[in-house]
Amino acid sequence: MKISLINPYELGRQPFGLAEPAAFLQAAGHAVRCCDLSIQKLDSCLDETTGIVAIYIAMHTATRIAVEALPKIRQLAPQASLCVYGLYAPMNADLFRSLGVGTVLGGEFETGLVSMAARIETGKGEVQTEAETSLDKIPFMVPDRGTLPPLSQYARLINPDGPEKTVGFAETTRGCKYLCRHCPVVPVYQGKFFAIPAGIVLDDIRAQVRAGAQHISFGDPDFFNGPGHALRIVRTLHQEFPALTYDATIKVEHIVRYPEEIKVLRETGCLFILSAVEAVDDTILELLDKGHSREDFINALAFLREIDINLAPTFVAFTPWTTLDNYLQLLEDIVTWQLVESVAPVQLSIRLLIPAGSYILKLDNLDTIVGDFDAGILGHPWHNPDPRVDELQQQIQSWVTKAEAGGLSRPDIFLEIWRLAHRQAGRPAPELDLEHAGKPVPRLSENWYCCAEPTCEQLVSF
Repeated sequence: MKISLINPYELGRQPFGLAEPAAFLQAAGHAVRCCDLSIQKLDSCLDETTGIVAIYIAMHTATRIAVEALPKIRQLAPQASLCVYGLYAPMNADLFRSLGVGTVLGGEFETGLVSMAARIETGKGEVQTEAETSLDKIPFMVPDRGTLPPLSQYARLINPDGPEKTVGFAETTRGCKYLCRHCPVVPVYQGKFFAIPAGIVLDDIRAQVRAGAQHISFGDPDFFNGPGHALRIVRTLHQEFPALTYDATIKVEHIVRYPEEIKVLRETGCLFILSAVEAVDDTILELLDKGHSREDFINALAFLREIDINLAPTFVAFTPWTTLDNYLQLLEDIVTWQLVESVAPVQLSIRLLIPAGSYILKLDNLDTIVGDFDAGILGHPWHNPDPRVDELQQQIQSWVTKAEAGGLSRPDIFLEIWRLAHRQAGRPAPELDLEHAGKPVPRLSENWYCCAEPTCEQLVSF
């Protein structure tokens, strides 16, 4: 059977979520085409003979694009059975079924895709028999990236100390053992994670190195879900490819808890660590159940600087509990800690997303600020008790979008954010000496975020 796997968007990464199921489906005897809508057009991977179209939705942006793309998918492949799979699939199951999608798969979805293909191929009907969310352990395979666009077409590593590098993407675990209330992983995996066998991960990275990768971005929700597992992989990589660099996402509390293990990362080529700091206010951190405090973040930052690993903090800058004072404190801290160059401007515009099933909804006293699920925004709408905060978020989002499109530097973008925030608070903006903004740091050419809305260009690009 001809099967097309479609990735609407995944932060400029060559999608593991297409390559891994492609290997499973090809092993089952199916002809698989992969299509990444951030690079390719739907016309290139769909036709009237396509039997199944499965859309990978790992984030909010991808989900919004998938909704918009479905009419054209149906037009190009009128006979195909439709499936959505990935992190955001089960939480939006009702919506997608109303749009004609027959199969919804979340969690460990690979065997579900194989089962669906067998069901459709043998004429056993369109009615889904596979679990919408499976947390059964699967026999991982080496991802098949052969039908994906080359790595050179994806995000690059921008290194202030050297030339740009081609970036590969890998995962060492799936899920997460923590229950941060705002995280979209939690409603699906509920504190469970799976380690991908080290040999599988290494073979995948070896293939990407042969394909030109000079830097690997590890996409695990937390690279230290299993520290020993992570260290075995990076030690082997460094032994085989001493010039290969990498980045990883690690919780603040793990940076603090595992200092010796973090040092191993530095010794094996880690250039920077992404960490979902989310807030610098302890009250908000507690509401999000982040597992770290403001002081933990300060200590983690100091430690990473001591061992010469760059930290790229991410934030959910606007929440129902954010005040103008909170936001101004965040900006002041970024200046004080010389993080202006380290924080992607989009991080200062992010508004909390509350998808279906979010653990945020378990909190008390939300009735007056959080509404019922709205399919139009794929989440629960909310408003800040202070309308000035919501207005500021819109101002900053608009400014960041315009400024980044114009190629402005991070310090220049930050300076205007600083002015906008003080103006909204009715205060004069103190003069800033951005010579102390911190040094430019290695980063990917496409910013990491999890909940921003897609651009108009993304919604019509397919």
